[in-house]
Amino acid sequence: MESRYFKRDISWLSFNYRVLLEAEDDTLPLYERINFISIYSSNLEEFYKIRVADHKAIATGAAHSDEESVQSAMQLVSEINEEVNRQLEERIRIYEQKILPALRQQHIIFYQSRNVEPFHKEFLRSFFREEIFPYLSPVPVSKDKVISFLRDNRLYLAIRLYPKGDKGTEGQANKGRTPQYFVMKLPYSKVPRFIELPKHGKNYYLMFIEDIIKANIDTIFPGYDVDSSYCIKISRDADILIDESANTSEIIEQVKSKVKKRKIGAVCRFVYDRAMPDDFLDFLVDAFRINRQELVPGDKHLNMEDLRHLPNPNNAVRPIRKPQPMKLTCLDERESIFRYVEKKDLLLHYPYHSFEHFIHFLYEAVHEPTVREIMVTQYRVAENSAVINTLIAAAQNGKKVTVFVELKARFDEENNLATAEMMKAAGINILFSLPGLKVHAKVALVLRRDRQGHKLPSYAYISTGNFNEKTATLYADSGLFTCNPILVNDLHNLFRTFQGKENPVFHRLLVARFNLIPELNRLIDHEIELAKSGKQGRIILKMNALQDPAMIDRLYEASQTGVRIDLIVRGICCLIPGRKYSRNIRVTRIVDTFLEHARVWYFGNGGKPKLFLGSPDWMRRNLYRRIEAVTPILDPDLKRELSDMLSIQLSDKRKACFVDDHLRNRWKSARPQKEKVRAQYTFYEYLKSGELKVES
Repeated sequence: MESRYFKRDISWLSFNYRVLLEAEDDTLPLYERINFISIYSSNLEEFYKIRVADHKAIATGAAHSDEESVQSAMQLVSEINEEVNRQLEERIRIYEQKILPALRQQHIIFYQSRNVEPFHKEFLRSFFREEIFPYLSPVPVSKDKVISFLRDNRLYLAIRLYPKGDKGTEGQANKGRTPQYFVMKLPYSKVPRFIELPKHGKNYYLMFIEDIIKANIDTIFPGYDVDSSYCIKISRDADILIDESANTSEIIEQVKSKVKKRKIGAVCRFVYDRAMPDDFLDFLVDAFRINRQELVPGDKHLNMEDLRHLPNPNNAVRPIRKPQPMKLTCLDERESIFRYVEKKDLLLHYPYHSFEHFIHFLYEAVHEPTVREIMVTQYRVAENSAVINTLIAAAQNGKKVTVFVELKARFDEENNLATAEMMKAAGINILFSLPGLKVHAKVALVLRRDRQGHKLPSYAYISTGNFNEKTATLYADSGLFTCNPILVNDLHNLFRTFQGKENPVFHRLLVARFNLIPELNRLIDHEIELAKSGKQGRIILKMNALQDPAMIDRLYEASQTGVRIDLIVRGICCLIPGRKYSRNIRVTRIVDTFLEHARVWYFGNGGKPKLFLGSPDWMRRNLYRRIEAVTPILDPDLKRELSDMLSIQLSDKRKACFVDDHLRNRWKSARPQKEKVRAQYTFYEYLKSGELKVES
């Protein structure tokens, strides 16, 4: 029987391929196109470390899953590798046929092998001898001795050579000779990956460090004839399993212990230069005890995520340009955000609006005498965070500050723990991970009382993104400030839930694992009833991922009754459009300068739209195994603003594409580069002018 859902990981690969396609867009600044190759490669690295590693553990019997059998896991890994190999061909084509020629047009010559112009040979010999050679440590490799440990995601040169004087068969120099093998880690911490060579005429020159090493490799091995060398790397399982039933102190100890083991996890991918001869690869497979299912062919240059550091030596080349965050005149540093929000709800959209407004909100809470308590959740914390520093200042200023820190935020466990310990030392009350749950809600609460202890208007902030000033410049998110007493009280109840309160009641705030799913079902049911009665049923859902089969089935049901549904899903989308049960559903994907991260939901409600924003995607983990928070948008002006944002995104034919029933990214226009509406930039201009100039 044909499945009614796309496979989650194959769908993700479709998204990552769409990221790669940005590198083909020659209307973008050249280094922005190069950066998309870096993002594509970095995404793929994490995908193998987490998702593929999990499937391989199941396929080998090292782990068990109620949702996946050994056979289905093996089949899925095979499908993943097949699709990744197909995408590699595209990545190589784009890089070699699009990017490198574009660099040359800008007089930037990026050498791709050890062969260089004669005028650079002496420089390379000198640079290698003085800057690189002291940090090289070749390690012999043998099938019969202790296995050399290859570090996670580090580049190595695998080298095959023969002792001089060991004569091979006449006419076949190496036949009959005994090869020796070495691996040598590239000295990343000492020398940059990309080296700028002396300018010659109008041209600037760049070179990979591994190509410089290859050009001088004979000097590393005197007494040997070097046969060949190729880049290799290993990706290791980076997922860490925390006992969800453990108490707080046990979770802390588990995090401290298991994060240290991440770099020595099981091998989940062995990537090698696909030009490597079979017998060379066979030797490495045996010597490093590599399972052949872990072999993934790559290009001659691996770790292309490093391209984000590629120097731009020609000042005439246009750098990456992004819209600069704007500051609202009503919220400049001389004005009170508190006074503004007391009169009217406020919606901020990052990175179009400056994140400094949120910092200013916290700063005002520090110095406002009536503020008695500040509560914040932290999922991913920026290093040297202004948010954290302001909260510490609040505690030192006599405010009661409570911060919920989620220790189980993947790849941020250590930073979150260190930040939590620093806040705790400053007098902040720290709440840690809840047993069996992740807290993914992005919320803040400021509570006020007068001198007599009477309640004053207090402030709730509900966001789609983390309180992280770094990602606030990279991710497209939205956040609501409100003084609505019902929402404030609901949010206070949520924080009391973090502190152990049972059976909380939420009146307007939608919280996963409490009232979110029932309310979503009611909203969908209402649109279905409208459609059945001959009226227009309308749903627009913007999110990062749609995977939960139960909610997908509800959307299929709505589609079959005539509800018109638009999904704006950046990444994973397991819903299959274009089938008889989904004929009224379109799936739009937008990939552009910023990472689309906001979750915004629109229900037509017979012409009186209901809009919501919050933290959850429609994935099983978010809807059933996490604490997520969603707020309704109640202010008519802000409802219109969010509706306009969705309208702009659906009108985009420049960076938006449809996802079809075969997971292909289908451009909405035959010539997308000629289209005027580019959602992120159009919305930025809309926020500046307050006028909508596109049609949905």
